[in-house]
Amino acid sequence: MPSLFRRKSADLVDEAVTPVTPDEESESARPRGYTPAKGRETPKRPAAGRRPAGATKPLTKEEARERRRQQRAESAAEFRREGGPRDRGPERLLARNVVDSRRTVGTWFFGGALIVLIGSNAAMPPAIRLASNLLWGALAVGLVIDSVLISRKIKKLVRDRFPHTDQRMGSLYFYAIMRAITFRKLRTPEPRVKIGDPI
Repeated sequence: MPSLFRRKSADLVDEAVTPVTPDEESESARPRGYTPAKGRETPKRPAAGRRPAGATKPLTKEEARERRRQQRAESAAEFRREGGPRDRGPERLLARNVVDSRRTVGTWFFGGALIVLIGSNAAMPPAIRLASNLLWGALAVGLVIDSVLISRKIKKLVRDRFPHTDQRMGSLYFYAIMRAITFRKLRTPEPRVKIGDPI
């Protein structure tokens, strides 16, 4: 009696040689990493999501140097315009505007210090040495008074406009005073207000 569970070898051979049509095998049923049988066309990879082809021509030394110089110039211009991390925040902007809207003694401090250095030389006559020492004292007193006035104005404006600020006032005063003793054309970020503008 033949076995019910045994298939004929001829049926197995027929199944092995019967070709599978594309309609019978869907794309979704294929496992990942599927490789089609020999003689069939390899499916194309989708173009979406690919990286765009880069420049095939390498840069010469002169071109690379020029590109680096241009990038440095752009970075310097952006820093001059926007400043760095220490210049961020509305309180810092307010302090800068307070300083930039007025003439400060600090802008003349370094020029006066150079005059004092030359005038206090031992080779100079006593009258010039005395005058340079008086000038030095006047600059120091003027710088202190100007710094106090700037700090008081910043304190008042910050309390009025930013009552819930977490900015440390001492740090803000020092930031403004350091800006006040810098020449206007060298200040970073560059001034956004003119001298005499209301703040």
